[in-house]
Amino acid sequence: MPINKYEQHHIIINLKEEPHRVENWRNGEHRDFIYHKNEIIVTPAGIESGWQWHVQSKCIIITLEPIKFERFAQTELGILLSEWQLKDLPQFLDEDITQSGIQLLEALKCELGSQIMFESFARIFLTKLILKYGLQAEEYEFSKSFTAKQYKQVLDYIAINYGNNILLEDMAAKASLSPSHFSRLFKQTIGQSPYQFLMAYRIEQAKKMLDNPNKLMADIAFTCGFSDQAHFSRVFKKIEGLTPKQYRKK
Repeated sequence: MPINKYEQHHIIINLKEEPHRVENWRNGEHRDFIYHKNEIIVTPAGIESGWQWHVQSKCIIITLEPIKFERFAQTELGILLSEWQLKDLPQFLDEDITQSGIQLLEALKCELGSQIMFESFARIFLTKLILKYGLQAEEYEFSKSFTAKQYKQVLDYIAINYGNNILLEDMAAKASLSPSHFSRLFKQTIGQSPYQFLMAYRIEQAKKMLDNPNKLMADIAFTCGFSDQAHFSRVFKKIEGLTPKQYRKK
């Protein structure tokens, strides 16, 4: 595998029973090592990396899009990641992460309910990866007045009240900021306005409910805080590129 710089994060999980020799060129440094079962190698996006395998390998390679990875950390865990997002870990042992990777693989092989299973195991894998090896920005801020703690308080409020009428003033109050100051800081930090973030969060919750074919669209719209089914459908299509009905069918 020639030296290359990838735009995605790469997680390599070794499943081969027998220890074997591997060479890795990583940002100009050469590593020649013995690769053991359950050892993980994390190569964050933007790092030059190349490989030489001396025997046939048996690995799971998981690639992660940094933008989607960051969004998951923010919306699902309330964690702001640093610019690098993941620790640069050339080699470490983690049987727990290995098992999560195997669950992902098995879900892909399962014909019955594979999508639901895969999404569930993907959430577990990503959560474990972020909590163990994510580079969290404890004071991720572009201003001295907006911190990760304040962001978490806002997210917790949205997670509990997304089905109700949430005003900009309500979110700003959780961060102890004026609405205008909060709106400006939030958009610069998160990349979305508070309203856009709230709508995206509601749609993420709606997507989970759409997995249940017996749940009525109108009920989903009401539960997720939309004024009516038409409003729900418009926002859903704008964010996902298809209607809730098309998403459910797909």
